[in-house]
Amino acid sequence: MKKIIIINGVNLGELGNREPDWYGNSSFEEYLKKLRADFPELEIDYFQSNSLDLLVDKILSSKNYDGIVLNPGAFTHTSIVLADAIKAISVPVVEVHISNVAKREKLRRESFISAAVIGTITGFGLKSYRLALDFFSTH
Repeated sequence: MKKIIIINGVNLGELGNREPDWYGNSSFEEYLKKLRADFPELEIDYFQSNSLDLLVDKILSSKNYDGIVLNPGAFTHTSIVLADAIKAISVPVVEVHISNVAKREKLRRESFISAAVIGTITGFGLKSYRLALDFFSTH
């Protein structure tokens, strides 16, 4: 069984409450139950933090996983240190975003993370996570 960790960054603990036009009305914990049921072949762990330091520590300590699904939130556009942490490990990372960042404010269109990951999925709502897990399930 493949072991995958979903790591959510800043403000993603507020899904279901925060800007429902962009992020929907469901909490991530509710959606995680569905993901686990739909991917029984994957052991899916979950971590969320608003702290950049804790996110870096979690990435660097994820060497025993077969894959990481990472939504860094706003750190996507500001944090070179997250990209460096990804480059420091050999675990494949898929970057996901709930909203289509290309349709957002100009400052949200650049990702410091994308060059360090194997792929990016953006704009499919919470289904972006499902697409990333599908990748890990079949590869």
